[in-house]
Amino acid sequence: MSIEKQINDVITAKLEEGIVERLIAENLEKGINKALENLFGHYGDVTKVIESKIKEVMVKQLESFDYSRYVVKLDCVLTEILQKTALDHKKILENFKELMIDGDIPKVVKVSDIFEQFKKYVASDIDTSNLQVNTDEEPTYEDVTVTMEVEYEEKRDWGSFKHARIIFECEKDENINRGIYLSKFMDYEWHLDDKIDSSIESLRYLNSFKLYLLKLYQNRADIEIDTECLEDEVEPEEEPEASFS
Repeated sequence: MSIEKQINDVITAKLEEGIVERLIAENLEKGINKALENLFGHYGDVTKVIESKIKEVMVKQLESFDYSRYVVKLDCVLTEILQKTALDHKKILENFKELMIDGDIPKVVKVSDIFEQFKKYVASDIDTSNLQVNTDEEPTYEDVTVTMEVEYEEKRDWGSFKHARIIFECEKDENINRGIYLSKFMDYEWHLDDKIDSSIESLRYLNSFKLYLLKLYQNRADIEIDTECLEDEVEPEEEPEASFS
């Protein structure tokens, strides 16, 4: 019996046992997660060789198989997985959609631009439980002070890389503070040096500022340090509940 005939018999037997629907259910979610993790990578030479050999032996056998009977089952499996990973986790879809939008990150991003994004994040996500309420006209929460400062790491005489840290702080909510790291090679431009997890599970928990930083990282945007310190007042978006006392 030829190797082609043996392979064909094994493939046919496995397909008859229902391996298709089982493997789809087990591996589709894993595949989505792996695709995100490898979004900025590329296939190595070993993978290409393996892929080539698999195609040579198996593709012709698989092409001749009738998959029509699996269409209904496949639809049910996909629906179940989407309900599990998407419908119950709207945040994942929202962040994934935002992450995939092209063209909204310029090639060069100023530190002052990043500060503006931090201010938006503070306005929408700050914990207002400890803020005073202004009762003039309509009730609002007090404005909060936010700051930004660039700190440079001492450069070694023999080193080719420079490093810096940008610290973003809000005086009324320390849990919202954030430090990001930059690096540059010799006289080239600064780049974000923070590796942010972009897996499916992590997308559920990314806030707007981390999502923005992730887009800077994946687009390899040049960072221009146009200023080394900034301070501003931010008005929280949340409104106090009306009191009838």
